[in-house]
Amino acid sequence: MNADDLGMSDGVNRGIREAHETGIVTSTSLMVDRPAAKAGVELVRGSRLSVGLHAVLDGVAPDEAARELERQRARFVELVGAGPDGAVFFAGSVFFTCAAGLELREVTVRRGRRWGEDATWWSAFVQFAGTLLFNVSTFDAMQDGLSTHQENRLVWTPDLLGSACFLVSGALAYRVTSGSSLVPARRDRAWWTAAVNLLGCVLFGVSAVASYVVPSSGSILDLAAANWSTALGALCFFVGALLLLPVPKET
Repeated sequence: MNADDLGMSDGVNRGIREAHETGIVTSTSLMVDRPAAKAGVELVRGSRLSVGLHAVLDGVAPDEAARELERQRARFVELVGAGPDGAVFFAGSVFFTCAAGLELREVTVRRGRRWGEDATWWSAFVQFAGTLLFNVSTFDAMQDGLSTHQENRLVWTPDLLGSACFLVSGALAYRVTSGSSLVPARRDRAWWTAAVNLLGCVLFGVSAVASYVVPSSGSILDLAAANWSTALGALCFFVGALLLLPVPKET
């Protein structure tokens, strides 16, 4: 059961905490601009109570709703902390790096050497470098209390560079499968895999640019674009991974 209005008052905060301790309430939503918001967070910190955002848009003009939601989201992260979400993203980035490292090793073993002019090897190498930059970005994102300048330098910059590496890697892989044509007449499974992965790289690049924190406002440039492009980019990579699965031979 969810309990609304954490932060409304000290009495509401205590009521939510007591209801949770007796086993009735398992989650709550925080009203970030209410007088007891900070006290409410401290009261439930350390418990197993899940805390989400209770967005309040009373009196907000429709064309200002997106900006107001982003401001409240930023305030929510400031009060609650980004540690748990950051840990999940960092763990995912480590798996990303392991997979890219295995791919780079496979290409290197198949060629028998590193470097050279093989675009396939360079694609794998640049992709691996990009995942390392994502490791840096997601690790730094676990820190609480970063200023706008620190967030752009420690989180956004390596994320942007990592996305650029992915874009270069995807373009190289696509070039290998398409040959001299932009879109080959014969589009086999390898081409579709490279094309879908390249689209995912482009979407990750859009997400990185949209995630820039504007110094004058302290808000993300375009939160909606950052979220949908990240989700669609991840979906592209998932589809690309499925295309790599062996095709059953006809009997």
